[in-house]
Amino acid sequence: MTWTVVTGGASGIGEAVTRRLRKAGYSVVIVDCSAPADNTDSNDIIFRQIDISDEAAVEALAAELEESGVRPEALITCAGVLQRPLPPDKLSWKEWDLVQNVHLRGTYACCKSFGSRMASRGGPGAIVTVSSVAGLQSSPLHSYGPAKAAIAHLTRSLAMEWGRQGVRVNCVAPGFTKTPALDRGMTRKVLSATAMEKFSALGRLVESDEVAAAIEFLISPASSGITGVVLPVDAGNLAAAPWRAYESGEPG
Repeated sequence: MTWTVVTGGASGIGEAVTRRLRKAGYSVVIVDCSAPADNTDSNDIIFRQIDISDEAAVEALAAELEESGVRPEALITCAGVLQRPLPPDKLSWKEWDLVQNVHLRGTYACCKSFGSRMASRGGPGAIVTVSSVAGLQSSPLHSYGPAKAAIAHLTRSLAMEWGRQGVRVNCVAPGFTKTPALDRGMTRKVLSATAMEKFSALGRLVESDEVAAAIEFLISPASSGITGVVLPVDAGNLAAAPWRAYESGEPG
């Protein structure tokens, strides 16, 4: 029985990851601040409600699982919060800190507690962090973007740190992905579905399961020679960016 830890596994991309991994035969520890729809522990699923930016709580969970005989061989860090697109003079330190703490501090805390244990056992281990295309190009998200960029950098550093100990560390960078959080952004007129679809090579948004499929690949033996990479899953959002400078702004 191969155990994986999925942070943010109760909703959005994390829920899609949890669902896909269970279907593939993995056992999953869901770590989230909210309970999943199916929150009953069973032979193949465990739920723990914690704040991943609380490093003591993360370490306590890692220790608890190890003492109970659950030794995860994979970690996927999907937990996150959104940030309003505000100029620096309107973005409060409280909101800036919240985004940094959940994304960067939370990712590092989980990698430190679970990844270090995988490495100390000499593997096998696979970690997939979740960055964003917002961390690979400019955006009006002055905390979210830098936090996601830092996650990509952290991924490469940890890949080198633990590679000789049997732990691979990779990153996915989703583009605009169909999730309840994105739906809320469109309802509040913060995001435009038309603009998001237009500025992508495929002319559409990303499905949560498409991100989950990339994550499943990166923790599987099929990717055994891959570590330290940042894989965009963005329907071609990054590829489309330079086209915006031209009159048509799109192919065809």
